[in-house]
Amino acid sequence: MKAAFQMSDLGLLSFYLGIEVQQDHSGITLRQTAYAKRVVELAGLTDCNPALTPMEERLKLSRDSTAEEVDATQYRRLVGSLRYLAHTRPDLAFSVGYVSRFMQRPTTEHQQAVKRIVRYVAGTLDHGLHYPRCPGAAHFVGYSDSDHAGDIDTSKSTSGILFFLGKCLVSWQSVKQQVVAMSSCEAEYIAASTACTQALWLARLLGDLLGRDTSAVQLMVDSNCGKRQPSSLESTL
Repeated sequence: MKAAFQMSDLGLLSFYLGIEVQQDHSGITLRQTAYAKRVVELAGLTDCNPALTPMEERLKLSRDSTAEEVDATQYRRLVGSLRYLAHTRPDLAFSVGYVSRFMQRPTTEHQQAVKRIVRYVAGTLDHGLHYPRCPGAAHFVGYSDSDHAGDIDTSKSTSGILFFLGKCLVSWQSVKQQVVAMSSCEAEYIAASTACTQALWLARLLGDLLGRDTSAVQLMVDSNCGKRQPSSLESTL
């Protein structure tokens, strides 16, 4: 690149847009500790008691909540900050995506859910992503799962998708499905279909980076995929 562009070598990357990068012989670590502290301060929860999980189990919130409304601007600012923090925190993907659905008219119920996430962040400031060195060839393995009719306003389900390259988590998403699934099986198929398109894109991207064809991506479907052999749906792409 130096032969084609005028540029300066500033050494190993250590900080970029709020993301702290640590590189050593064991691998690369990405975290947003300083940014996470600012998010906790923004929420006014600096000295709070940390939560063990980012969200209450089986929490169901509605856009038609009858609770008292809160400052929508402050709510959006805090949720937006959490969404950026999720760039290195896949453990926040579902909970932050969930509270993002109530930006239009947030209430105290929605605000409490956001504060629960912030309390979890306060106790996990140093969490992030670690990418260890992987000698030899690494291949993609994907996992997909879904709930069924988890959104009580629209009866739509939510898809959860993860992709590992070797031992490294490289892609994740938690997204509400576009159509209403009539059964849990249909919701799983929709999640698997979304995962397939993501798998094909990742495989082609890796192939372009390596300059050669890559191996097939193995897709594991449903939450029990780690306890049994792949079914017909869980075959390689």
